[in-house]
Amino acid sequence: MSTSESKLATAKTVLAAMGSVAATAVVARSIVRDFLPDELQDYIFSTFRSFFGRFSSEFTLIIDEFIGLESNQIYEAAESYLATKISGSTQRLKVSKPESEKSFQLLVDRDEEIADSFEGVVFKWILVCRQIESKNFYNPRDMNSTLRSEVRSFQIRFHKKHKEKALKDYLPHVMNQAKSVKQETKTIKLYTTDRDNMYGNFADAWTGINLNHPATFETLAMDSDLKKMVLDDLDRFIRRKDYYRRVGKAWKRGYLLYGPPGTGKSSLIAAMANYLKFDIYDLQLTDLNSNAELRKLLVATANRSILVVEDIDCSIELKNRECDDVVPETPPGFRRERQVTLSGILNFIDGLWSSCGDERIIIFTTNYKDKLDPALLRPGRMDLHILMSYCTPCSFKLLASSYLDIKHHALFPDIEELIKRVLVTPAEVAEQLMRNEEPEAALRGLIKFLESKEREAEEASAKKVEAETKNKEAEEASAKKTEAETKNKEGEEALAEKLETKNKESEGKESSAKKAEEETENKEAECL
Repeated sequence: MSTSESKLATAKTVLAAMGSVAATAVVARSIVRDFLPDELQDYIFSTFRSFFGRFSSEFTLIIDEFIGLESNQIYEAAESYLATKISGSTQRLKVSKPESEKSFQLLVDRDEEIADSFEGVVFKWILVCRQIESKNFYNPRDMNSTLRSEVRSFQIRFHKKHKEKALKDYLPHVMNQAKSVKQETKTIKLYTTDRDNMYGNFADAWTGINLNHPATFETLAMDSDLKKMVLDDLDRFIRRKDYYRRVGKAWKRGYLLYGPPGTGKSSLIAAMANYLKFDIYDLQLTDLNSNAELRKLLVATANRSILVVEDIDCSIELKNRECDDVVPETPPGFRRERQVTLSGILNFIDGLWSSCGDERIIIFTTNYKDKLDPALLRPGRMDLHILMSYCTPCSFKLLASSYLDIKHHALFPDIEELIKRVLVTPAEVAEQLMRNEEPEAALRGLIKFLESKEREAEEASAKKVEAETKNKEAEEASAKKTEAETKNKEGEEALAEKLETKNKESEGKESSAKKAEEETENKEAECL
């Protein structure tokens, strides 16, 4: 037999043996899957993997989507992170766009491998999906679990000598990068309380919608120095996590926005949310019946959020703390009304419960700062007080740039002089600028509006002076009348006193005459 024929026979024998082994493995695998319980199957497969893994230099990390019923944060971070590592060699991707989001979402498809290089080490990712029986699987945290009927996990393969680098350096890197990606693509939410779910799951106490408010610090009609101060304060707060922990303070910041209506308090809140990418929780104190509900809502708010209480001076009647424990008498047949108290508010923003979360901002707004209890205003509760005042020349220029797209105009000096004399809110100026798209016409309309307000202010001032003058004259007339009445009364009293004196003198003379007459009669009687 020739050498070539011998090699061919050997190859046939090897192929036949390999086919036989493969067929046996397929049959064995089918028998195992069909007749053995899932637990025993997992044990057998894990034993085989463990045995053959001893001869491999490769190490694998498995990241499951869920840990029991809780979401696995590493899995969620991996989805966001790998979306930034998609290359030209990637063959399949899942693309989606939820109605609540603004941009497309790219996700790795099953069995698609993505290689990522970190500090000279290559980490190979692959999404593994395992089908299971839906009737035996339900995760209340994953509303699609019964429909999808699969368990998902990421596998990371790399050389085993880099295991320590993967755990100590690479995974934290993935988490941090994913956090940055989520912040950049985050859709800001506006939440309000949900009374129907107040006593259910904490996460259901708030219901939210997308916040599409376009306000930014660039378009905000604020004094430039005040705006810079607010931005610097926000930046300093965000980067001082370790500082707050070192000094033993909860990582939170309180702002009080006060000033007349229409000065941009709500716009400033929206600009802060857009700048920081923080969700907003709008808290209506009138919806709450007790301090316990207030604490529950605080616990249910997420980190990196802004909690807003607007018009706190008129939201509820904040009773004095000294009266919190005094139970008023309640008429028979009536239930005592329950409400949030001042002590509850103070504990809410600066007590133990305020430390249940990190990177939170609390904002109170009011039109009348002097109506608030001083205990609410001290540092640690309301750390920064921001006066949202009437429109200034600087604010007007920002509004003109935003609404009319102009930075200079011949009418600017006249308008700025009027704004210095007239109390007008940014909202009123913005309304006038919106009435015409032509800058010249809009600015002239604004001048007429400001002159009208100036005349109204002068007339109101004149009326006030006139009213004060009339009141003063009336007071003077009343004082003169009172003085005259007093003099008349004094005259009458003096006349009455004089008459009384004369009467007393007359009575004295008559009494003396009678006495003398009686003495004379007595003497005559003695002589007889």
